Amino acid sequence: MNYVQATQEITVAIPEICDDLKKTTIENSYHIIEFLTDKIKAMIRENNTDCLFKCLQKIDDLYEDGDKTVKNAIESSFIYSLDNCTAFCNKEYRDLIFSHLSPELQKVYARQIYSHSI
Repeated sequence: MNYVQATQEITVAIPEICDDLKKTTIENSYHIIEFLTDKIKAMIRENNTDCLFKCLQKIDDLYEDGDKTVKNAIESSFIYSLDNCTAFCNKEYRDLIFSHLSPELQKVYARQIYSHSI
């Protein structure tokens, strides 16, 4: 799946963010993943768990079914910003957020975090 297909899937799976998505120009995989990451950050701050969990599920789906560029965008945009997104969350909320990531994305996160701490 490329970024155009990913954008279409997001509009179907998460209608709550469609209006904001229509106002945004999506030109590549990084744009759509950055848009979704920004929405996830806002939902975390607002404690909007229903929509947040839909977005996290869609990130998992895109990572599983996306082409190499979509996967790279998820790894370098979304995964890289996860610590920043959850920095001010209490431990229970942070653990809840991470529990909604697929085991594969949890591994990518762990690999990225541990590679930077060496």
